[in-house]
Amino acid sequence: MSIHPTAIVDPKAKVHPSCKIGPYCVIGAEVELGEDCHLVSHVTIEGPAKIGTNNGFFPFTSIGLAPQDISYQGEPTRLEIGNHNQVREFVTINRGTVKGGGLTRIGDHNLIMAYTHIAHDCQVGSHIIMANAATLGGHVIVGDWATVGALCPVHHFVRIGKYAFIGGGTTITRDVLPFSKTSAERGTRAYGLNAVGLERRGFTKERIRKIHHAYRVLLASKLNTSQAMEKLKAETDRGEDVDMLIQFIESSERGVIK
Repeated sequence: MSIHPTAIVDPKAKVHPSCKIGPYCVIGAEVELGEDCHLVSHVTIEGPAKIGTNNGFFPFTSIGLAPQDISYQGEPTRLEIGNHNQVREFVTINRGTVKGGGLTRIGDHNLIMAYTHIAHDCQVGSHIIMANAATLGGHVIVGDWATVGALCPVHHFVRIGKYAFIGGGTTITRDVLPFSKTSAERGTRAYGLNAVGLERRGFTKERIRKIHHAYRVLLASKLNTSQAMEKLKAETDRGEDVDMLIQFIESSERGVIK
């Protein structure tokens, strides 16, 4: 194991021998680090926290510390981080709260850029990009392959759908539709389908066509949301992507951005 002499690693921490712990890092007693994790320098990780393999933590990140919630009274809540994530400078990721389920979870293959904040009880999927200073309030759910632009504050309890793209500087207070492009350029609203992103993810032209049709019905027709949903549900060849879109809207508690 490569541990710099200035690092402080609690003897009770479980650190795989292949990890590299750089200068002035601090690892608490209830931390578990998987294979080939690299803490560059000045990284603080507290637990309970379970972190998978091949994760990189850059200087001045604060991982697994107590949630910023006035109801938190020191309960043993948790943080779980998957594999192959890059966590850049000054990122803060907090443990969960009892009232929120007790767990903050990060998936795999995510790029979490500098100054990002992921608050208590967030559930962040895989293959997600969070650009500089994106901020998730507590209990936010982010679907796989979503992109959250720089300087985006996301209200607590909001959901961001799979494959969504949020432009920089957009304040998010309602759920973001799967597959959508959402921006605050002329008021926060959805600007249609994230077609380029779907093509990059290997979606076929037929899949994209069906989703695009659903977006025309939902966003460009004169139907209200309920009427648009009924029209889409009546179409027998809509496909599983449109089914996911329908389910997302029907399960929304905060309402969706249209």
